[in-house]
Formats: sequence, C-alpha cells, structure tokens
Amino acid sequence: MLWYKSWLETRWRFLIGMALLVCSAGGTVLTYPQVMKLMPLVPSVDVSGELGRRIKEAIDLSREYRGYIWQQCFRQNLVQMWTVFAVLLGTGGLLSRSSGGSPLYTLSLPVSRTRVLGIRAATGLVELFALALVPSLVIPLLSPAVSASYSFADALVHALCLFIAGTAFFSVAFVLSTFFHDLWRPLLLALAVAALFALYEQVFHDTAQGLFTLMTGEKYFRTGNVPWAGLIISAAASTAMIYGASLNISHQDF
Repeated sequence: MLWYKSWLETRWRFLIGMALLVCSAGGTVLTYPQVMKLMPLVPSVDVSGELGRRIKEAIDLSREYRGYIWQQCFRQNLVQMWTVFAVLLGTGGLLSRSSGGSPLYTLSLPVSRTRVLGIRAATGLVELFALALVPSLVIPLLSPAVSASYSFADALVHALCLFIAGTAFFSVAFVLSTFFHDLWRPLLLALAVAALFALYEQVFHDTAQGLFTLMTGEKYFRTGNVPWAGLIISAAASTAMIYGASLNISHQDF
C-alpha cells in the first residue's frame, strides 16, 4: 500500500520527466546530421577570451559523434533537465499537503515513520534511476538512424554517474521537505542550491571537481576512468541526508 501510495504521489512528475528526457536525448541524436552540415561554416566564427575558449571547445567536441553526444546530452541538456526532476521528486514528502493524501492519514497507519519515509525515498530513487538510464540508452539505440554508433557501455557509465552524483540534489530536497509542510519552499531552496553549485563550477571551471562535473562523467569521457572516489563520497552524502531526514521526522510532534 505504501509503495503504491508513493507511486501515485510522484507518477506524473516521473512520467512527464521521462517523456521530456527521452525526447531531448532522441532529438539530440536526430539533429546530428544538421550539425555536421554547419561545421564548414565554423572557421568564419571569430571569438576570443573565456567565452571564445568555451565556444571553440564545444565546436571541437561536436566534430566527433561521441564528443557531440557528451557535450549536448551528458554535459548540458540531459543533466540540467534531470536535476530539475530530481528536485521535483524529492519534494512533497510525508509532511506535504500538496500530495494526493493527507499527512495525518499517513501518520495514522500502523507503520513507523521511518518506514514510511524510507519507502518514499526508495520510490523516488528508483524513478530517478529510470530517468537516468532510459534516456541514456535511447542514444545508442537511435544512433544507427543517423549512420552513427554509440557504445552501450558509455551510455551506462554516464547514466550511473548522473544518477549516483545527482542523487545529492534529490536528498537535499528530501531533507528540506521534512522541515516545511508545503511543496514550494523545499523546491525553490533545493533548486537554489543546485544553481549555486552550477555557478561555482562555471566560474572555477578549470579547477572545480564538483557535483555537476561528476554528474557529467567528464573524467570518464576524457580519460576512460570512472570517478569512483567522487561517486562514493556523493553517495555517502546522499545517504547521510536521507538518514537525517528520517531522524528529523521521527523526533517531530504531530
């Protein structure tokens, strides 16, 4: 019953996210031939400074299919959209009155608060894993349509990096949802945290090895090595936040 209730509370966020992410991944693959047609015009572009360096890097990456997919999907579109839905799935927990059922009804069930919260967290994490895996697998499946190929192994590694590292944003929203009874404050605060992480890594791009860098799997893309240390630290931090959320709920008086 609790699993089904958690699914009902999050299903539309999950389904809308899946549709948008799959369309984004598929659209990126299918527009590759048009991008290649524009490449002969690139030498006429004259840019300088940090902005010019980044534009040149994006152009150089896009000359090769694997680089194009990483630049457009795993570095930009997929990661950005997935982060938003990670926050959305993390909000609206046990205390939220915006979900389909009443918090008081849920608390009256003959199960512990920790179990209720654990099932809610597990449901969100399973949905997030699907949101990372399915769009990533669309890329190698659809690549033959544009006379290209993409490794299933690469898609799987990038999906795992996105999920494991990005779960931190889900956990932040999940913790905040145990402090507020509405949907909007945890949502906006968690999005603000994500924006600050993104801004930091944009400003200190050459030295930062932050959360978004882990989510993009940049180390794996450039060196072929999975960033296990960073992923383990991120997973530990997420686990600690979810555990903290359960402690917070268990000590509250309703």
